[in-house]
Amino acid sequence: MKSISIIIFSLLSLSIVSQSKRPQDPKEPYNYISENIYFKNYKADSIKLAGTLTLPKNVKNPTAVILISGSGPQNRNEEVKQFNHRPFLVLADYLTNNGIAVLRYDDRGIAESEGNFSTSTSFDFATDVEAAINYLKSRKDLNISKIGLIGHSEGGLIAPIVASKNKDVDFIVLLAGVGVDGAKVLETQARRAAELAGASTAIIDENEKLTTIIYNIIKNNANEEVIKEKITEELNNFKVKNPMSIISAAITPAMIEQQLSILKSDWLLTFIRTDPRIYLEKTTCPVLALNGSKDFQVLPKINLEGIKESLDKAGNKDVTIKELEGLNHLFQTSETGSIQEYSTIEETFSPTALKIIKDWILERF
Repeated sequence: MKSISIIIFSLLSLSIVSQSKRPQDPKEPYNYISENIYFKNYKADSIKLAGTLTLPKNVKNPTAVILISGSGPQNRNEEVKQFNHRPFLVLADYLTNNGIAVLRYDDRGIAESEGNFSTSTSFDFATDVEAAINYLKSRKDLNISKIGLIGHSEGGLIAPIVASKNKDVDFIVLLAGVGVDGAKVLETQARRAAELAGASTAIIDENEKLTTIIYNIIKNNANEEVIKEKITEELNNFKVKNPMSIISAAITPAMIEQQLSILKSDWLLTFIRTDPRIYLEKTTCPVLALNGSKDFQVLPKINLEGIKESLDKAGNKDVTIKELEGLNHLFQTSETGSIQEYSTIEETFSPTALKIIKDWILERF
């Protein structure tokens, strides 16, 4: 093994490209109103964000939801071109056809939206969501007492960040949302990815010891130079104290330098340090949390349990948590959940999951 495998919480490093059919993609003309809209985030230099608002034709002042994308730069359809899937396009179409208005928008700095994506963190993206809420409140054709957030992956972290302090949020839906701190998410993700790739348990265990060292240093120190010194010192100490470890030979100056590249990403440092439980424990609006049993990026057991425990501490009386059998991180019906399957599956979003989301919202609003 030549280097530690730190799997960043993003889908963008993949080179898989698919031109397969996507039968769930809606085709015009739609059975609802679709508006291209713009709104400004006054907390971020008044950057202009671009999106689409879809409105059911025959529902007066409908409930409205805002879709919050997962990690990595994505447009309003949460499109990852390598996979040729547009989950938010499919989700918005389904919900709007069932009487729910949907706002989806391009991430800041992506497609038609202004701003700088590369220097932003989850907390910056949370202010974009607040700007979207303010935009919906300005509309006269929506029920502003029925505004919800649907967050996927990192969006499932951002939703409770916003809901915990913004009383205009009436409900949230967490799709593969995180329930433990970012370091634990990355560790469990890396472990499961390595298992799916066929790595031995011995290598996985030793790799995890090193990533734990790195993540703990980052969580407990803010100064970049201190972090560099401590990571270098601790990895070298590990090599000296564990000469028989299967991974010790891989600890070289070049490998350590590679690991220090983590410090170049404010987003990743923030994600590692952020504990969603802080915000979930202050979230009292209705919550639906869904995860697929084959999700390897946000493992269902540890994260759903974390979400439940935190919402219990909040005294939240309206919580629905479900692990959906056979679904992967994108909520596709899958065989293994491996990332290599994403582009080969024609299904973009499980009809079962879509119905659960729709029914849960309409039962309450």
